[in-house]
Amino acid sequence: MVGRRKSSPRESRPTLFRALAVRNFRIWIAGALIANIGSWAQRTAQDWLVLTELTNDDAVAVGISLSLQFGPIFVLGPFIGPLIDRVNGRTIILITTIVELVLGLVLGVAVVLGVATLPLVYALALALGVSQAFEAPARMAFVSELVGKANISNAVGMNSMMFNTSRLVGPAIAGLAITTAGTGWTLTIAAAAYSAAVIAILSLRSRELHPVTKVAKAKGQFREGLRYIRGRTDIVIVLSMAFVVGALVFNFGIFSATMAVIEFGLGAHDYGFITSALAVGSMTGALIVARSTRPRLSVIIVAAGTIAVGATLAAFAPTVTMFVVLYPILGLGAILMIATSNSYLQVSTDDEFRGRVMAIYSTVVIGGTPFGSPLVGFVANTLGPRWAIGVAALGGLIAALIGFIWMRAGHHIRTSETIRSAFRHTDADDTTATQLITIVHKSP
Repeated sequence: MVGRRKSSPRESRPTLFRALAVRNFRIWIAGALIANIGSWAQRTAQDWLVLTELTNDDAVAVGISLSLQFGPIFVLGPFIGPLIDRVNGRTIILITTIVELVLGLVLGVAVVLGVATLPLVYALALALGVSQAFEAPARMAFVSELVGKANISNAVGMNSMMFNTSRLVGPAIAGLAITTAGTGWTLTIAAAAYSAAVIAILSLRSRELHPVTKVAKAKGQFREGLRYIRGRTDIVIVLSMAFVVGALVFNFGIFSATMAVIEFGLGAHDYGFITSALAVGSMTGALIVARSTRPRLSVIIVAAGTIAVGATLAAFAPTVTMFVVLYPILGLGAILMIATSNSYLQVSTDDEFRGRVMAIYSTVVIGGTPFGSPLVGFVANTLGPRWAIGVAALGGLIAALIGFIWMRAGHHIRTSETIRSAFRHTDADDTTATQLITIVHKSP
């Protein structure tokens, strides 16, 4: 019998925060944390503004604002990929962050001055969506330049932890600020937080970055990227699952706002607390991703199933206390699935196609929301907020079935093996694209 391989001293070291050993990544994530706290406070205040101050508890209006904010990436995202593969990602991120800062200040000042209207909110949400269509895929692809390929999975997990720390803190701050200072000042101060990300981007040391291969401008690069994706069935499956979850699950603003205001009759402070509760589960999912040594398709499938379970439990929660306890399960499954999908695509994609693949990925995740938000808002208005969360449960179930049926049919994987694989610990640093592709495409 072959004995268990002993871990070397290098392998036995703590690995959860290994990406923080990189100076550029530390600066990057610190600036992003402050900016994202402001971003979540801004989103929370904007949803509150639309739902309670500019309309009479109209969930469809909230859904429309979300659709306008996330819709542009669905139209522009696929065509932005070739640009990211050609242009310095740092420059794209810097410009778009400044634009988002200015747009946030315009909305905040308009509310303070009492001139904000629903059409203005819609227009600014659309402009923000255009900016984010460029920023989101560029930011995803830039991670590899910050930490190098070996630490991508950990860096993506750390980014998710940062994102969900801000999701935990930002809405809570917004709830308190709306109650004490008003919605306008909350939006203004939240927008100013974007300046931290601008400072961080300018402080990065170019000589310490890990440059990736940039392709020269040529005709047919968009079609070339699509051919690459079509040739990778595993990527097609991951993107399909991500689209379903982006459309039907990532409508947390509607879920939190309607459950707080309509179902439980709560105020702004409690609304912020409910939104923060979701981030507790999301943080757990991010920790799991950061601790893993390589992303697995089985984890993506199990995470989608967790979304279905968490949303179902939250929808049936009889009291606000039980809802706050169960709601984080939905956040855990959502972030575990999306962050693992992100890591999987980053690691398994060839360098020259990474920008195009991540552009398509951000398109289906973020751009899928405009398809689902009006539907979820309509369900919340007509059937109630609990049924809207039921739509998220359906989305998680559909995504899990897509992945599971493909793996079972194409690779003869038994159910028990899929679940065990999702949580099996591995000491091997098996994160190269070649190794992952070999595992995914291994013949039965």
